[in-house]
Amino acid sequence: MTDADIEQDRHAGMFGALCKELGYCLHDKGQKRVMAALPDGLDAAVKAVLDADGADFLNSSGTLKRQIRDCLKANLPAG
Repeated sequence: MTDADIEQDRHAGMFGALCKELGYCLHDKGQKRVMAALPDGLDAAVKAVLDADGADFLNSSGTLKRQIRDCLKANLPAG
């Protein structure tokens, strides 16, 4: 198991919640984009979620962005 696999397993709950709660069921490549964006903050991760889904970040509603941000924040892995 590689470090990337371990990191992806740590975030599985977050991506599961994102899929169940908001319907953003991202493929592996999309999940990796979100994980790479997380060190830059939740707003960068929200943009990565929308980009991975093919949505236009600038034209997405503030409510949707807030829902994604709240979901990510509530389900971030500890540590």
